[in-house]
Amino acid sequence: MPHRPDWRLTPSPTLEDIEEIAAEAYGTIPEVLRAHVEAVAIRVEQFPDDETLAEMEAESPFELLGLYRGVSLDQKSIGDAPQDIDRIFLYRRPLLDYWCETGEELGPLVRHVLIHEIGHHFGFSDEDMEAIDAADE
Repeated sequence: MPHRPDWRLTPSPTLEDIEEIAAEAYGTIPEVLRAHVEAVAIRVEQFPDDETLAEMEAESPFELLGLYRGVSLDQKSIGDAPQDIDRIFLYRRPLLDYWCETGEELGPLVRHVLIHEIGHHFGFSDEDMEAIDAADE
């Protein structure tokens, strides 16, 4: 297992740090699922943009930890012309804010958000994923 810095003793994680954590988390996803996610771009940004905040009716830019943008697999058709590449966004500042407020470990938090957004790629609703999370507990 790679050495992880003790974030309490270092400056706050950068965009690159979150990208690295997300890449590690992505590597833990079962191959059978990963094969269906290879074409999805994963991006880390500071915050969601204003258009996304308005679309999601967010009252604060800290509300969204991540977001899937694309056409979920259950809605895609072989005959469809691709409109754009599917993307998963992870938002650094909201993730760090949540991390600080909850005391959760950063790696598992990023992994949870990444898997949640991958669930949207597969067509799962938030309610579906909450039920899956509850069954895991």
